[in-house]
Amino acid sequence: MARWIPGLARLRTPTPGGLRADLVAGLAVTSLLIPHGMAYAELAGVPAVTGLYTTVLALIAYALFGPSRLLMLGPDSALAPLIAAAIVLVGADGDPGQAVAAAGMLALLTGAVCLAAGLARLGTLAELLSRPVRVGYLNGLAIVMVVSQLPKLLGFATDGDTTLETAIDVVEGVADGATDTTTLVVGLASLAVIAALYVRSPRAPGVLVAVAGATFAVAVFDLDIAIIGEVPSGFPRPDWPGIEAGDVAPLLGSAVGIALLTLSDTSALSRGFASRHGQPVDPNREIAALGIANLSVGVFQGFPVSASTTRTTVAEVAGGQSQLVGVIGAVLVFALVALGSGLVHDVPSAALAAIVIAAGVRLFDLAAWRWLLSARRSEFLLSLTATVGVVVIGVLEGIVVATMLSLGVFIRRVWRPHDAVLGRVEGRKGYHDLGRHPDARQVPGLLLFRFDAPLFFANADHFARRVWLGIDAAADPVRRVVVAAEPMSDIDTTGAEVLSRLLDELDEANITLVFAGLKGPVKDRLHRYGLYERIGAGGFHSTLGRAVQDYVDASGVEWVDWEERPETPD
Repeated sequence: MARWIPGLARLRTPTPGGLRADLVAGLAVTSLLIPHGMAYAELAGVPAVTGLYTTVLALIAYALFGPSRLLMLGPDSALAPLIAAAIVLVGADGDPGQAVAAAGMLALLTGAVCLAAGLARLGTLAELLSRPVRVGYLNGLAIVMVVSQLPKLLGFATDGDTTLETAIDVVEGVADGATDTTTLVVGLASLAVIAALYVRSPRAPGVLVAVAGATFAVAVFDLDIAIIGEVPSGFPRPDWPGIEAGDVAPLLGSAVGIALLTLSDTSALSRGFASRHGQPVDPNREIAALGIANLSVGVFQGFPVSASTTRTTVAEVAGGQSQLVGVIGAVLVFALVALGSGLVHDVPSAALAAIVIAAGVRLFDLAAWRWLLSARRSEFLLSLTATVGVVVIGVLEGIVVATMLSLGVFIRRVWRPHDAVLGRVEGRKGYHDLGRHPDARQVPGLLLFRFDAPLFFANADHFARRVWLGIDAAADPVRRVVVAAEPMSDIDTTGAEVLSRLLDELDEANITLVFAGLKGPVKDRLHRYGLYERIGAGGFHSTLGRAVQDYVDASGVEWVDWEERPETPD
């Protein structure tokens, strides 16, 4: 029971500070749960109250099944644009009831994908998005979030279906004088309060202060601006989302993309907080718990959820010790929904837009771009391409582009990996790349060649060509080739075929081929391919130094391996 429902086990192991610490942290987190839940629900294209339902169910489900002591789940700013795009994809954005049904089905599908990945121990799926691509994708989402909220901040509607069209409509609307001054003042004031309190005191509930202040202004001064309005009282009963069967397939594709981003966010956040507190983390159990939370949300008219950096940080800073923090937050939000939903009646849409815009600004990681530009320009361009893809093509298509870019970079690196001809550098142990050390000495008649990748169908012919290029460029006629095979972690059947052909060609040229440092599992494969016997047991050496010594002994060439001198850095 403790393994599958760790929340029950935690109830039996009190933490330092106990209930009091968790109660204080729960109150602090609740100050974010309510405004964030409503704002991200509107960003996702569903009624604001839906964000409160989602918040309650996500917190309770993760408190029971989540392995982390403090991780907070709930509506997420990065997922909301994806959810909105999926709702539009099935044509449900014009009808609030259908939008809620589509979002609920999306949560169920996302939960099923996450749960299946966790049970199948596929926690490493989160690694499919490389850091540069992930930064670029999230930066693109940040731009989409900000642009999508500008009409609400300015007080007029736009007809744009894409981010670029919306941005153009906003510029034209401002130029035509369509801005509602009162709405803009309320929105900018809310944004200023959020930003100022975040800068001066990150622990302060700036979001709650901004929303409360804007709501008070609407009620007291009877401002004629867009507000949340009537909110259904009570809590929804569990129900299967009423979605057409034909809409499930397109939603499944969206769910896979949402799950991929969710897994990446949740795994990274879970590892980060666990390492700070010296706790172990099991990514597969984390993913399974995330799946259960999404399934729970889906049957209660919610939408997909993820881990929240902001809410988890607030819980930690406020002294929270356990998932009881989330339970307390869920109870307080439930009380609002069940008993006092009128409290959010006068919340202005401009204030919620300000919350989303502030979240988008914080999501945009300019520092990471600066570092990538200085450290590796190619990866900066890759990240920038992901951003452009999200903004221009769309958030759903953008996650496909981002994933393909990550996989493409990986394939390119193993398709055309680094290789090197090696030689002896005076006064240094080992053998080093002639490209970095052109004065390195080579053993007469011996080519030392290193290939920094597994040998498989995409790079096998390239491997053979590079070996021949090394032979042709050698100062002396080559009689033996030693492959420094430490990085060669695998050889597939295509690689074996090319290797066999290379052996034939080298035999005709009276050149032998041997390996140094080849791993045991790869030798086993060569046994099955019939190549081990062809090369012979004497063609496999444990180290490069022994391979060189074997050649020197067999050929009788004069060679001084190295002399003791002070080593110099590369």
